[in-house]
Amino acid sequence: MKIALTFNIRHAKPSLKNRQAIEEAEFDEPSTIRGISKAIKKLGHKVFLVEANKNAYLKFKKLRAKIDLVFNIAEGISGQDREAQIPAMLEMLKIPYVGSKPLTQAICLNKAKTKEMLLFHNIPTANFQLFKTGREKLKDNLKFPLIVKPNCEGSSKQIFQNSFVKNEKTLRKKVRKIIRNLEQPALVEEFLGGREFTVSLIGNNPVEILPPVELNFSVLPKDFIPMDSYEVKWILDNPKSKIKTIICPAKINEKLWQRIKEICLKTKEVLEILDWCRIDLRLDKKGVINVLEVNQTPGIIPDPKENGRFPLAARVAGYTFEEMLAKIIKVTCERYKIKRNIK
Repeated sequence: MKIALTFNIRHAKPSLKNRQAIEEAEFDEPSTIRGISKAIKKLGHKVFLVEANKNAYLKFKKLRAKIDLVFNIAEGISGQDREAQIPAMLEMLKIPYVGSKPLTQAICLNKAKTKEMLLFHNIPTANFQLFKTGREKLKDNLKFPLIVKPNCEGSSKQIFQNSFVKNEKTLRKKVRKIIRNLEQPALVEEFLGGREFTVSLIGNNPVEILPPVELNFSVLPKDFIPMDSYEVKWILDNPKSKIKTIICPAKINEKLWQRIKEICLKTKEVLEILDWCRIDLRLDKKGVINVLEVNQTPGIIPDPKENGRFPLAARVAGYTFEEMLAKIIKVTCERYKIKRNIK
């Protein structure tokens, strides 16, 4: 097949001191893009690289007659609905692509809208409130400690250890900072005190659920809040660190695993997620499973030393990186009824 790989490039290594690095937390490093491209070529496909910048639409328009499929890992470059940008372009040009439709992409990036949909369908998620101005009255059902997040960001972007707040004064300060600096609402969410998992899924009908990954907060420094903050995801957990913050497969009993799988499948169905995704979940102190985040375009760093959650789960399930990509491409082709020799 002829496959276009579309992406956004990260130009700076993760750092707490580099503003550009924090801003580009969702993007992929050049080594990741090269690794994915090489793996797709290894499967026997021809690859066209398309950066998801302002020229992307014209590039796709020129390539339309030359490509069979787009493998989309792009995050988009601006706005609160940016993950819908590339899918919307491809819909206009009638080019098949891996992943969910524009509406799902936009909703899943919007944490508050995602949580509203989950609650409507009786899928548990932590109590929350969306702050658009920072002057809104704090809801009575929100109990400290709370977590303050940007409403429309991924990859733990702008979720730091100090995003964990214990009083309203600190809460207001964090909320105003997000609204001012990121020009978007701030999501305030109750901190859940239980275990945290992330579960990867491939397919549409049927869906394959890969082995669960658990975030191992017990290895964090004593002064760290047990949560998947920017510092934990990008600074502490790196190839040179002795701290390994993820475990796969997670050690959980069958009853809990069955319930997690049920919630993940229902979440995928409700949000109309296609082909692949990764769902983050956390237990409260009573053991109730809550959906934290929905990653409809999960990260797939090829280097196993990087602890990428989706590729790790795939490896534990018995897939090589190439086989994982082949499975994602295959289920997408089946959905579009593209008849090709897929390995």
